[in-house]
Amino acid sequence: MFDQLSDKILGSFKKLGGRGKITEANVEEAIKEIRLGLLEADVNFKVVREFVNRVKAKAVGHGVTKGVTAAQEFTKIVHDELVEILGGGAEQLNIRSKPAVIFLVGLQGAGKTTTAAKLARHIRDKMSKKPGLVPCDVYRPAAIDQLKTLGEQNQLAVFDTQAGDRPVEILKSTRSWAEKEMIDVVIVDTAGRLQIDDDLMGELEALKSEWNPDEILLVADAMLGQQSVNVADGFHSRLGLTGLVLTKVDGDARGGAALSIREATGVSIKFLGVGEKTDALEIFHPDRLASRILDQGDVVSLVEKAQEVIDEDQAKATAKKMARNEFTVDDFLAQLRQMKKLGPMENIMKMLPGMGQAMKQMKGMTPPDKELKKIEAMICSMTLKERENHKILNGSRRLRIAKGSGTAVSDVNKFIRQFENMKKMMSRMMKMGLGRGGGMPGGFGLPF
Repeated sequence: MFDQLSDKILGSFKKLGGRGKITEANVEEAIKEIRLGLLEADVNFKVVREFVNRVKAKAVGHGVTKGVTAAQEFTKIVHDELVEILGGGAEQLNIRSKPAVIFLVGLQGAGKTTTAAKLARHIRDKMSKKPGLVPCDVYRPAAIDQLKTLGEQNQLAVFDTQAGDRPVEILKSTRSWAEKEMIDVVIVDTAGRLQIDDDLMGELEALKSEWNPDEILLVADAMLGQQSVNVADGFHSRLGLTGLVLTKVDGDARGGAALSIREATGVSIKFLGVGEKTDALEIFHPDRLASRILDQGDVVSLVEKAQEVIDEDQAKATAKKMARNEFTVDDFLAQLRQMKKLGPMENIMKMLPGMGQAMKQMKGMTPPDKELKKIEAMICSMTLKERENHKILNGSRRLRIAKGSGTAVSDVNKFIRQFENMKKMMSRMMKMGLGRGGGMPGGFGLPF
């Protein structure tokens, strides 16, 4: 998401070059590029107009701080306005009640049911509260079964809704169930429609009257673009939304929904659905997304992800091995597998400053994840003895490894050569006092 918009905005900064002052003349061309980029990203035209006007008003005649260029100063102005348009800061869930109640509403196909399970996992794993899922979509075939299956797979409590139950009656019965199960947060998966209609809204208003929720979150498909504003407006005017969850942001969405909804409706985006698995839900941080759009990376999110999946004790043990120059190919495999838990390598790389544009220049090269699979296959084709001491890898052993992993001997030779170079580099860094936390292997024959 945002790749095209990112290219346009970054291209606009080049229009200013190294000039010492931002003037109306030299900023007009840059503003034109940004306006075009926003419209192509399917951002609501009213939001585009407001955004570019605010950027222009702040930029024209703006003095340039000593030691930076006009382009750098303009970048900061655009960044600050992007943060503002996206909501300013991360919004916390209001779940102080016991039990707190969250309604998930939205159109059919937006991903409400999957989002319900994702949100339940987030509340349990990150907020240390017990969630309970309530299927209230009695119209869509298999919706109830889907939520029950997701609950079972993720060890989440699910109310035993039956086909033919009425939504309001389901909610009434949920109260005693939540008390009995000691549920902290009740998440209600409501029914959707192909479009907003009075029947849908009437049912949701009846549910709200039965049990006034602490949060009403609209689950919106990021692919909708400008149309998402109309959807959000429709639900907000009847129900009073407290937040939004944007789904499918890992797909080909152009980003228009994220930049349009908050500015047009005043309702904050609280979460992003970044994949199909139930752990693929991120808290929405406007400042971090703005930095990603401007190819400034998102190191904070990367560190947070690493802290979740990397075993600290193993990392410390690895650091000691690196310092003593005892790091083996088997240790590297363990690091590689931990790193894979962070997600696709392309997504990780985009969190590093400047890598978004650098990756575009590397088109045609072997994708990072494909390269990692090749390396893993080569290591898995080695014996344990060979992994512990790669020095014994003679010609016949290397040929066997190549055949076993479906690679060429030259690939094996390249891997061993780069492993030795990395091992030397990491040993030097450890002796200098760098990388004491264990770190992860990088720059290892991959295009990053």
